[in-house]
Amino acid sequence: MTHPQQNQILNKSQIEQKIIRMAYEIYEQNFEEQELVLAGIDQTGYTLAEMLTRELQKISPITVTLIRAIIDKSAPADTPVQLKPETVDLKDKAIVLVDDVLNTGRILTYALAAFLQYNPRKIEIATLVNRSHTLFPVAATYTGYSLATTLRNHISVVLQEDEVAAYLI
Repeated sequence: MTHPQQNQILNKSQIEQKIIRMAYEIYEQNFEEQELVLAGIDQTGYTLAEMLTRELQKISPITVTLIRAIIDKSAPADTPVQLKPETVDLKDKAIVLVDDVLNTGRILTYALAAFLQYNPRKIEIATLVNRSHTLFPVAATYTGYSLATTLRNHISVVLQEDEVAAYLI
């Protein structure tokens, strides 16, 4: 995926630095937990959750369980959210729901609803980029980068082996 360089808002080292900081913040807020569940919203949110998991494992003794939340972003009300693996026990657990960009909060709202049925102890939200255009009652607990944009702007986060960056499109 190639983007015009002038539209880059975060480069690889900046993203890595933000992930480390977010991991420390997550640890600080959850240091009393024995286990923490990181649930990444499928595709880039899950990749971000993997990166946060690696950092948390470096800095804390907390057992981190990683799961994938698969949601149809074009029609989230029509298809139930799938959690993979399905065997993870979420009852009375501390969960951090992870996505790359918090825009309107719509996708995170549908994802949150899927976790509530398991009666977790708490749910927090981590997002790499917060656009502050929430139309749904969702706020990020942990944010890597806050950016004021217009509603027409789009943020593209790339977390691939050959490219790690965030772009304003």
